[in-house]
Amino acid sequence: MKTAVTVISVLVVELILLILFVNSGIYNVSTLSPDPGFLHWVFSRTSDNSAKAHSKDIPIPPLNDSSMVAEGFKLYKETCVGCHGAPGVNRSDIGAGLYPHPPNLVHSAKEMQASRLFWVAKNEIKSTGMPGFSRTHSDHQIWEIVAFLEKMKDMTPQEYAALVSAKTAMVSTPAKGAMKAIHPYKYR
Repeated sequence: MKTAVTVISVLVVELILLILFVNSGIYNVSTLSPDPGFLHWVFSRTSDNSAKAHSKDIPIPPLNDSSMVAEGFKLYKETCVGCHGAPGVNRSDIGAGLYPHPPNLVHSAKEMQASRLFWVAKNEIKSTGMPGFSRTHSDHQIWEIVAFLEKMKDMTPQEYAALVSAKTAMVSTPAKGAMKAIHPYKYR
């Protein structure tokens, strides 16, 4: 009985200390003051292990379809490259200013299973700035991004630049009448 009272007393004191700490404002939440090593480790491990656990049973569709990869490139360029970079492309100022820093997917995607990449892109990671695309993109579109990431894992900066140049040329020189085909109501 004495042991139980001691344990409960210690827990109550720890709870009071935690409440005092949370309400004190002592802990600096500025991203210019990185988390101490232990807290950084706790947050990183928790995030990594959560994504692994929640993505382990997600079935992976075939990701080698060239149209899927092409659409994934377009979506990646529009929504991801600013924070995560690309082969030969650094993060934007916004991406560089986020804390924790978004992973450079050229390197870290090599270590991730496709199902985990899908889960992270779909679900968001709390307190990181990583949005959840499930609110704005279909599962198929998210898989297209993953299909591109699978190709990007082995892509050189020159290959990525050529892909950007080819897509830019296609967009900047539409065929005659292409605008009507794309926007039939806007140009009548």
